[in-house]
Amino acid sequence: MRALSIISAAVVLASSASASNDPRECEVCMKVMQDVQDTLEKPDQKDKPKIEKALGNYCARDTLSARERKICYYVDPIKRDVAQPFSLGMPVDRLCKRINKSNPEICSVKFPVKTENLEKKDLTKLRVKQLKSILLDRGVECKGCVEKDEFIKKVQETEHLAGSDEF
Repeated sequence: MRALSIISAAVVLASSASASNDPRECEVCMKVMQDVQDTLEKPDQKDKPKIEKALGNYCARDTLSARERKICYYVDPIKRDVAQPFSLGMPVDRLCKRINKSNPEICSVKFPVKTENLEKKDLTKLRVKQLKSILLDRGVECKGCVEKDEFIKKVQETEHLAGSDEF
C-alpha cells in the first residue's frame, strides 16, 4: 500500500513538472522583467521604490509591442508585489510564475509564432496547437478543420493577415 502511494506521488510530480516545461510560458513577462532589470544598476536592484519607478518608466515607453503593453497593464496595479521578490534577486522566470499566481493572465500572454518565410514543409513540423495559435493571432477561425493538413492550408491562405501585432 505504501509503495503504491509513493509511486502515485512520483507520477503526479513527474506529470506536473512536464506540464510546466513549455518554453513559451511567461515569455513576454520574462522579457519585460529582464528589460526592467537591465535598466537598473546593481545597487538599485535592491531598492523597491526604484524598482517600481523603473517599471513605470519602462511601461511608459512608446516603443513597446502590444503584448509588452498588455503585461504592463497587468503588472501596474501590483508593482509593490513585483518589487518585493525583484529586490531579493529572484530570477525573472520564478518572478513571473509568482506574480502569475495573483493574475493568471500574465503567463498566458505569448509572442506570436513567426510565420514569415515559412514553407509548407516547415509548417508541417509545427503542432496543431501552434497552428491554431497562429490562426487565433490572425483572428481567423478554422471551422470544420479536423486534420493537420486543413490547418496548414488555412494558415497559408491567411498569410496576408500575418504581421500585425496590435490587438
